[in-house]
Amino acid sequence: MSKTIAINAGSSSLKWQLYNMPEEQVLAAGLIERIGLKDSVSTVKFDGRKEEQVLDIKDHVQAVKILLDDLIRFEIIAAYDEITGVGHRVVAGGEIFKESVLIEGDVLAQIEELSALAPLHNPANAAGIRAFKELLPEITSVAVFDTAFHTTMNDYTYLYPIPRKYYTEHQVRKYGAHGTSHQYVASEAAKLLGKPLDQVKLITAHIGNGVSITANYHGESKDTSMGFTPLAGPMMGTRSGDIDPAIIPYLIEHDPELTDAAAVINVLNKQSGLAGVSGISSDMRDILAGVENGDADAIVAYKMFVDRIQKYIGQYFAVLNGADALVFTAGIGENAVALRRDVIAGLSWFGMEIDPEKNVFGYTGDITTVDSKVKVLVIPTDEELVIARDVERLKK
Repeated sequence: MSKTIAINAGSSSLKWQLYNMPEEQVLAAGLIERIGLKDSVSTVKFDGRKEEQVLDIKDHVQAVKILLDDLIRFEIIAAYDEITGVGHRVVAGGEIFKESVLIEGDVLAQIEELSALAPLHNPANAAGIRAFKELLPEITSVAVFDTAFHTTMNDYTYLYPIPRKYYTEHQVRKYGAHGTSHQYVASEAAKLLGKPLDQVKLITAHIGNGVSITANYHGESKDTSMGFTPLAGPMMGTRSGDIDPAIIPYLIEHDPELTDAAAVINVLNKQSGLAGVSGISSDMRDILAGVENGDADAIVAYKMFVDRIQKYIGQYFAVLNGADALVFTAGIGENAVALRRDVIAGLSWFGMEIDPEKNVFGYTGDITTVDSKVKVLVIPTDEELVIARDVERLKK
């Protein structure tokens, strides 16, 4: 029996889960928020308990030290060396990383070089790796890439209709993201359907603050909505999703605050989506409250969000030439009952019919009626478990 910790590092956060492997038993989980800011919050959950402390945590190294000390303080482990493996979520693997890899040699430097493909994520992922390397240098360290699952896409799918030299010389192509989530829920969906994974066609909808939809054919990604970066696809919490690229130079020309393309991309990544349209929040709960209160901007933001998701689901029915099931996952997909209802209401032609008694908060599994030709499933994602499994597989 060995202990493996799965790490998902954000720019100011660090989410983690500790497992006994290979039993896949969760020993503890936690989240450290507001790293680099005052009043950072560290939460640890174990044995039905939830412990929380407010500190000033200056960087990811200090965050990892607090995490490890908490594991000892709460007697979850007796010593650091009980942890024999760590797996790190890395968003962008580019053309370099087609599968999970041991972090050795120049792997970390290559991850940092790929930051242009995921500017909100790769630098933070690298910071988490560096922190663990400093404190636990001897344990097996593995990078698990969001993009790896999507390397099965055909060239006519991942290439953009621009001069080919931009791919051959600069690797401009669709990479996708959320691969570990799409991989996990597809496997679980096949079990729910009672069929082998290599015999099902699925549309998996990861709908959280980030949104990506994937066409899954027999366990492989055939198309996905995120593109060269995670900015593409449906509208998201703070990201615009797909827009006409001519908008970028137009805004630079007409808005004196936007001096270059980087400034516009920052707006599209951090100030757009639900937050930008509603003027309220990027949180779906706040948007739904605004809809309930008759807020006009919240209503438009919500309708746009539903509309963009419906359009991607519709096109992926075409990519797959039909599907056995649509899967909702991630924070909004798993919890926003109204959103699931409204998305499916506009897709009834495809043969999906939701059972309102099943489409309730907290229900997981098949939420369709007996007569529904295409099943609609709610499956909680578990990206951390996928990461832990890859650490176990790659351990020396």
